[in-house]
Amino acid sequence: MTLRRTTLDGRSGGRVLRDVDVAAALAVCAQDPVGSVLASTRLEHAATAGLRSAGGQLWGFARDGVLVAVCWAGANLVPVVPEGAPQALDALDAFAALGRTAGRRCSSIVGPADVVLALWSRLRPVWPAAREVRDDQPSMVIDHDPLIAPDPQVRRSRPEEYDVVLPACIRMFTEEVGYSPASGPGGPYELRVRSLVAQGRSFVRIERADPGTPDARTQRVVFKAELGAVGGGVAQVQGVWVPPDRRGEGLSEPGMAAVVAATRRDVAPVVSLYANGYNTRALAAYRAVGFRRVGTYATVLF
Repeated sequence: MTLRRTTLDGRSGGRVLRDVDVAAALAVCAQDPVGSVLASTRLEHAATAGLRSAGGQLWGFARDGVLVAVCWAGANLVPVVPEGAPQALDALDAFAALGRTAGRRCSSIVGPADVVLALWSRLRPVWPAAREVRDDQPSMVIDHDPLIAPDPQVRRSRPEEYDVVLPACIRMFTEEVGYSPASGPGGPYELRVRSLVAQGRSFVRIERADPGTPDARTQRVVFKAELGAVGGGVAQVQGVWVPPDRRGEGLSEPGMAAVVAATRRDVAPVVSLYANGYNTRALAAYRAVGFRRVGTYATVLF
């Protein structure tokens, strides 16, 4: 598919795309399904319901009328510049020009590290300072059965368990990012969690407190994970968490094995994730399940 030639800041090819361009954008994402899954999950929604309903803008960069790079601009800024793409530096210049014009509206820039860090280097002089730059986040995949037995108690969470699942999600996010995402009933984070539960993309192991204790009827999540993005035949696991007082009990490995088995059976043949490079315990757990490293992500947090 081709795009008409346009000009942005002296370079041809950069512009805000429209619904008619979504199929071409998905073809760009298909060149790196794991690296682009955060964008392709939005674009697959846009392909059926339109870009407006997908919650952001789609930027594109074309050369000789052919789309070669895209960038999803929504709650996250997600550049997709496939390795070896013609005029990759020009594409990043074009996306940075659009970013300077629009101003920072995203909470992060995220994706393959080389592209994210190159785009941030262009935006850093004009955008507000980043709160944190995580430049070494191993990107891992598994495309076969897990190497260890799945935990039979890990399953999809149910809509009626939302009030049990939400506090665990908030605790994980706060621990990982450094602030609470909670904004009250009907807030964007709360709606996101509710949507993942409703779509069958939230996995949990829920236990009751010990019998005979004052909290004997209390339920709590002791393992959780979500499929935060699904697109291009890839499902990306996010939000893996075990409460601090249950860590070291071996819940993560069989829990992740259960997530992988169910996801590959019902959702997508390839399961991916990315984690901070310093989180050696988590990375070891993922390797034990059968994940292998295929690249590096980076996240610029605001």
